[in-house]
Amino acid sequence: MFIAESYAKPEVDAKIDVSNITAKNVALVINEADTNSVKVGEYYRLARNIPRENIVRVNIPKATNKISVNAFIRLKWEIDSQLHNQEQVILLAWTKPYAVECNSITSAMTFGYDPTQCKNTCAPGKPNPYFNSSIANPLGELGLRLTMLLPTDSVSQAKSVIDRGVQSDVGVFRSTAYYLNTSDAARNSRAQYFPPQGLQVPRSGLAVMNIKSDKLVGAQDVMIYQTGLAWVEGLDTLGFLPGALADHLTSFGGDMLGQGQMSVLRWLDAGATATYGTVSEPCNYWQKFPNPAVMLKWYASGATAVEAYWKSVAWPTQGLFVGEPLAAPYRQ
Repeated sequence: MFIAESYAKPEVDAKIDVSNITAKNVALVINEADTNSVKVGEYYRLARNIPRENIVRVNIPKATNKISVNAFIRLKWEIDSQLHNQEQVILLAWTKPYAVECNSITSAMTFGYDPTQCKNTCAPGKPNPYFNSSIANPLGELGLRLTMLLPTDSVSQAKSVIDRGVQSDVGVFRSTAYYLNTSDAARNSRAQYFPPQGLQVPRSGLAVMNIKSDKLVGAQDVMIYQTGLAWVEGLDTLGFLPGALADHLTSFGGDMLGQGQMSVLRWLDAGATATYGTVSEPCNYWQKFPNPAVMLKWYASGATAVEAYWKSVAWPTQGLFVGEPLAAPYRQ
């Protein structure tokens, strides 16, 4: 595992108004063969007032964690054929499938399947043209629809994630972004991009805590939590605010139903609204994970969760974007 060449470190700036994405720009994809997908999809449609014409219905019987390239091509065609020009975001309302061979399904839906990455999953990934950009219309300017997955294995959990996203619309008064510089050197590769301790992001009420520790315990004002470990302890002691983003740099966090490392589902269990993890061995290139300074900049500037996460990953082929896409506590 090694670190590739660095990008210039981005500055944190809360002055940029970046988001035009609203409910009318979301295509909600429901698997009619999955009862949970149907239930959660309808709940999300009502909670976010998604237009009925934005509902995309597919049929994936006996869905598996990973699907073949041929099965994905058929699925993508079925989804694409039901989309309209106003839809900038695709939300997949299911837990399975979440991978296409070594690609995440969210990246494959946005960019198309990348066979080159699967020849060597530890090789550098294809650059994301949306990375750290001021683009507010990714479909119009780049021909990309940002994709996120809303897990439905637990209907009650999915509804809670949706509720937290909706609640984030009212904004927050005070919150904290926590960055943990851990003892796990291999998984600590993005610590060089952690914003400095004590930073106060203007006009947001958001403060930064940059801590040398393997776990965060007892904090009740968590809006962002980023760390690098295979397993994260202390999540049951934390209070995540509506709209909170949280992720850990490890190889298989995006293998949601795998057993080898902590699944990103545990972040949602703990109270996060969106998260990210890789579905295949990426090695520890920071470019394959959310860049902390970039994500903080765009989220605090008013971007939605789906925009802030997608803008923060330079090489997203293996990365799974998970949660409620429209959460935007700093949009106001």
